[in-house]
Amino acid sequence: MGKLGYFFNRLVRIDRERFRRTFDQLRQLTGKSAPGLTLDLLVCALRYNAGYMDYKIARMDRLNHAQRRTVITRGISNELVRRLNNRQHWLYFDDKCLFNERFARWVQRAWLRCDAGLDQAELAAFCAGKGPLFIKPLTGSSGVGIERVEPEAFQDIPAFYQRLKDKGECILEETVIQHQDMAALYPGSVNTVRIATILGEKDEGIVYAFVRIGNGRVMDNIDAGGMAARVDLDSGRINTVAADKQGQEFSRHPLTDAPITGFQLPCFEEAKQLCLQAMRVVPQVRYVAWDVALTPEGPRLIEGNSFPSHAVPQFAAHYPDGIGILPDFRRFTAI
Repeated sequence: MGKLGYFFNRLVRIDRERFRRTFDQLRQLTGKSAPGLTLDLLVCALRYNAGYMDYKIARMDRLNHAQRRTVITRGISNELVRRLNNRQHWLYFDDKCLFNERFARWVQRAWLRCDAGLDQAELAAFCAGKGPLFIKPLTGSSGVGIERVEPEAFQDIPAFYQRLKDKGECILEETVIQHQDMAALYPGSVNTVRIATILGEKDEGIVYAFVRIGNGRVMDNIDAGGMAARVDLDSGRINTVAADKQGQEFSRHPLTDAPITGFQLPCFEEAKQLCLQAMRVVPQVRYVAWDVALTPEGPRLIEGNSFPSHAVPQFAAHYPDGIGILPDFRRFTAI
C-alpha cells in the first residue's frame, strides 16, 4: 500500500475521541496553533507514514526533515511486518501455547492450556506446590488481560477452575524468577529485555535491544505503565534514560530509586545468542521482537512478537541527537 493509500485507510478508521485528546495534548506540548499543528500532522502522515501517536512519542515537532526520515513510524513498521513476516506462520507466536511448545528449549517453565478439555484433576496436579501463577489470554498483546494469582487463589480448586472457565481459552504459567540484579531495578514485575532480530536480504542479526521495567504494576509492558531504556548491543549496558509512553524520563526508578542509566544487564550475551538461535526456528517470520527474562540460571523466553510494537523504538528520549532507529533497520533490509 502506498503512502496516500495508507493515509486514507488510517483516516477512515481513526479513533476520533482519542485523536481529539491527543491533539489537545500536542497543542500544549508543542505550543503550536491548531492550524499549524494540523498542517504538520498532515505533512508527517503523507511524507513519513506517521500517525498522531508517532508524532507525539517521537516528538516529531522538534525534528527536521532529515531526522524525521529516521523515525520508524507505524506505516513503516506495518510495511516491514507485511514484507518480512508470512502471516500463515504468525500463529506460532500469537498462540502462547503453540509458542511455548515450539520454543520449549528456551521457555523452560511449567504451563497449562486452559480450554474446554481441562479437568479439575489436571488443574490440581499442575497447581500443587507452586508459587504465584500468571493467567494470560491465549492470544493478545500489551499485557491486556494478564493476571497474577497468589497460591491462596488456587487452594480452592473448584472455584479456581470455574474462574478459569469463565475466562475462556487461556494459559496458566508459573512465575519466572528474575535475576537479583533485575529485581533491584523494580521487584514488582519481571523486567524483560526486548531483543529484535531480522533475517534480512542484506544481513541478519539483532537490530535493537531495550530493557522494559515495571512501574507500580506486575507487568513491565509500556501499555501497562512500564518504561523502557535502550541497551548497548556490545556491552549490555543501558545507555539512555528510561522513558514511558507519556514522555516522562527517568535516570533512576521513581519507586526504587535504583539507577537505570548505566545499569549492566546480567547474562546479556547469552540472551543475544538465544535470540540468534530462536530466529531460525520459524524462518518464515523474519522480523521478531523477543521478550527475554534474565534469571539466575540464564535467559528465558517469555514470548516472541510477530508484529512488534513500533512505540518502544520510537521514544524521543532515546535519541537526543534526533536521529532515530530506522538506519539500524536499513542495515538489514531495504526500506
